Amino acid sequence: MKVTVLGAGAWGTALAMQISIQHPVVLWAHNPEHVSGMKRARANPRYLGDFKFNDNLNVEGDLGRAVAHSDLVLSVVPTAAFRATLQALKQLDCKLPVVWANKGLEPETAKLPHEVAMDELGPQHPWGALSGPSFAAELVRGLPTAVTLAANDADFAREAASVMHGGSFRVYSSDDVVGASVGGALKNVMAIAAGISDGMEFGNNARAALITRGLAEMTRFGVSLGAKKETFMGLAGAGDLILTCTGQYSRNREVGLQLASGRKLPEILQSLGHVAEGVNTTREVVRRAKLMGVDMPLTAEVDQVLSHGKSPRVAVESLLSREQKPESV
Repeated sequence: MKVTVLGAGAWGTALAMQISIQHPVVLWAHNPEHVSGMKRARANPRYLGDFKFNDNLNVEGDLGRAVAHSDLVLSVVPTAAFRATLQALKQLDCKLPVVWANKGLEPETAKLPHEVAMDELGPQHPWGALSGPSFAAELVRGLPTAVTLAANDADFAREAASVMHGGSFRVYSSDDVVGASVGGALKNVMAIAAGISDGMEFGNNARAALITRGLAEMTRFGVSLGAKKETFMGLAGAGDLILTCTGQYSRNREVGLQLASGRKLPEILQSLGHVAEGVNTTREVVRRAKLMGVDMPLTAEVDQVLSHGKSPRVAVESLLSREQKPESV
């Protein structure tokens, strides 16, 4: 199998390196300077340090050449660029199966990646989502990692998962694309909340409660869109949520930590150097949840902090002072 990976950030590069252990891989990036730098270094020092590419991995800056003779496209571009990427593939008359690893909601439309794929590729095109607890910095070191590949067709999910599965990278298959998409998007929102909590030194009790109630919100939102409840107990749900809310490499948790220290959001994002999908996702989830009538108090308070100037401490007080109710998902 020949695989084309679109997007040479940290995660896209780590996935390309992992897959190239067993299959020929072309890693595409849109920035010519970035492409030439990776070709010279045979590595991606901009986003992933000095981990060297093997001979099975080639770098390409031309999209047409990148997908030529390929068997599978793995898109790891930011969610905001996902639709344009699919449209560019259509302009090339590229009919290859597409799997994406971006997690979030599209700006303005509030659509999840699977809904964007439905718009641009249609229900008959083989497509799916790769999601789960996975930091690029650990995968590239060969540390054990397990994720889920969910697709609109169960057979394609198994086939695509088998291409990526191997070595220290275990890939499960699923037919719940909605659940995988929702879990991957909303865990970033909860990670910002967890970073705020940790940054304000609210302790382990608060973090555990936040993760648990965050999982309840994710599940409510997902089930209302047709996801399977059990998906949120797996790698694409609880697994990814726990990692992103506690791990040292979590960009979204870092946003929360910096907000708790008093820094302003534009300054934080400028210094981050990577995309923190949770910032845009929070705003879009709040908007969509209102239309759907889904109660999401944690997400709403994160949005108040990010977009409306509410102080993190007041946001926490608002959550704690809400009307008492039975615990339920």
